[in-house]
Amino acid sequence: MPILRYNVGTMDNNTYLIVDDATKEAALVDPSFDSESIWEEIQGAGYTLRYVLNTHAHFDHIICNAYFVEKSAALLALHREDLGFLRQLPMQARMFGFSAKPSPEPTLFLEAGQTLALGATQIEVRFTPGHAPGHVAFLVEGAAISGDCLFQGSIGRTDLPQSSFQTLIHSIQTQLLTLPDETIVYPGHGEPTTIGEERRHNPFLQELR
Repeated sequence: MPILRYNVGTMDNNTYLIVDDATKEAALVDPSFDSESIWEEIQGAGYTLRYVLNTHAHFDHIICNAYFVEKSAALLALHREDLGFLRQLPMQARMFGFSAKPSPEPTLFLEAGQTLALGATQIEVRFTPGHAPGHVAFLVEGAAISGDCLFQGSIGRTDLPQSSFQTLIHSIQTQLLTLPDETIVYPGHGEPTTIGEERRHNPFLQELR
């Protein structure tokens, strides 16, 4: 079960493709700037795109939702608490000097503890609000796609509308630091890390040790 990482765009975003080897079903996580070229790879490899998954609905993580939904029969999945941000995509983008096509409405609402089937691969949804009210992380076979919740040596911003430092720390403590140290963390920006590395060295988490 590969997780393919694509570092794309001008804001150091990571877009991920989860692939079930047996069935060649795939899920795309957080289609960011300049991620359209991933579609050619999906087609060339013979993958079937089943899901477009959003960890949250800040514009840089959803700006290519429409492109991939229009190209495929994929379900667009988001937590309901971030629906307001999703519907404000063009306005969000304009505030940062970008233009964006509106996102389609979700066809699947994500919930805490939910499991999505991707062939034989199971994708577990963890509710991790704080950076955004409807933020989620995805657990897949010893890895966590953490979005903008946890980074290598840092955590998500909490100076944004509807964000909360206390809520974010609680999410990390209860939903991510409960995972084994060897769990690979694939963040929304920057390089991958592990739960153990962040538990020991992340300066924002030292009070939780």
